[in-house]
Amino acid sequence: MRSSHFWLNLFLICVGVVTGSMVADITAGVPWLSWLSYGLDFGTQAPLVLDLGILSLTFGIRIDLTVSVILFIALSLVLGRLIAKK
Repeated sequence: MRSSHFWLNLFLICVGVVTGSMVADITAGVPWLSWLSYGLDFGTQAPLVLDLGILSLTFGIRIDLTVSVILFIALSLVLGRLIAKK
């Protein structure tokens, strides 16, 4: 039972991230909604490359956290809890 809650929450977080990122991109040019695209971008500047001769590994991470992403994650988790109760 707990495993299904974990996967449901993970799915809802992914839905919130994708939807929030889309809304942030769409509203970036709208003057009265541009605050939704305000956020932080952090991570590695350039990827770390490990070349082993026959195998090359590239490591890197970048997180773009905006106001709309946070709002849509919270909204999707609340809606998910309401749907799961029924």
